[in-house]
Amino acid sequence: MKAKLILENGTVFNGTAFGHIKDTVGEVVFNTGMTGYQEVLTDPSYYGQMVVMTYPLIGNYGINLESMESGSAKVKGFIVREGAKKPSHWQCEMDLDGFLKQHKIMGLEGIDTRALTKIIRNSGTLKGIITVRELSPAQIEHHFKTFHNINAVKQVTTAVSYEIPGKGKRVAVLDFGVKQNILRSLQERDCHITVFPALTSAEEILAAAPDGVLLSNGPGDPKDLPTVVDTIKGLLGKKPIFGICLGHQLLALSLGGDTEKLKFGHRGCNHPVKDLLNKRVYITSQNHGYVVKQDSLPKEAFATHINLNDGTIEGLQHKDLPAFSVQFHPEASPGPKENAYLFDRFLKMMEGDKKCQEIIA
Repeated sequence: MKAKLILENGTVFNGTAFGHIKDTVGEVVFNTGMTGYQEVLTDPSYYGQMVVMTYPLIGNYGINLESMESGSAKVKGFIVREGAKKPSHWQCEMDLDGFLKQHKIMGLEGIDTRALTKIIRNSGTLKGIITVRELSPAQIEHHFKTFHNINAVKQVTTAVSYEIPGKGKRVAVLDFGVKQNILRSLQERDCHITVFPALTSAEEILAAAPDGVLLSNGPGDPKDLPTVVDTIKGLLGKKPIFGICLGHQLLALSLGGDTEKLKFGHRGCNHPVKDLLNKRVYITSQNHGYVVKQDSLPKEAFATHINLNDGTIEGLQHKDLPAFSVQFHPEASPGPKENAYLFDRFLKMMEGDKKCQEIIA
């Protein structure tokens, strides 16, 4: 079935619809990964966004239920140059088209994704509509005016707290849209995990007597969550804190820093980042549209990681309190796994290891 992508700057791309056939509107972003499309589709941080995959062939190894990063697909739309019709992989359980139909996600293929990516790079992130209908100018304007992503975290956080048993350190995870591999990474270290809804109070989290608090990834603008910023302020200095992605931005805001929106964001599993503490460069998995402003870090904190593509802050550390965070995804999935050492750093912080404090401070 013929379909088109209409961008808010007036550009139109004509292609073919697949997956669940229903008009959709969202923020159009691009991901530079060659693999990992299933993890991208199910990453709650993409809630409210249409994802363009820059790699031309997507779906060639199919879908398997072990690679889900949440219970369902979270994107508003999925745009590819070519969707594979006959996937081949020993773990394949279904094809991409069937997966999108099951999760009611609109797909678009057969367009020039390279040209679309260039438009986003030059113009910045744009809203878009995928439709199989001929929309009037008034209908198009209505779609763009009524779309927003302000309540994204409320849509993807857990409704109630739950526990994942373990014999090691007790970790409270504040869920803004937590990826499953963050939880798996803690489980691999035998942590006892309690996952809390995003708007849980500091008092309720502290009542669970955790050894540390992890602030998860999630979608949207961190400034839309002032209540969470106040919660983090209530946890600082009382428990060790580790923030990832949105959690990193929220930690910065709670310390008095500031955030800003990038022109087109960082999304993919091939972004080079330098750890300024151990003087090493790592390839990282990233998915964010906002960053901590370069000149906004308070005097009590300092940058621990920088992005080697554009010099943006990719990590920060409090000088005195046990609190640190990174903008990228150390749990990977998709992406390289070489940044898992940050979970070990968090564990050492919870143990009060003075050597670790020297490493991270």
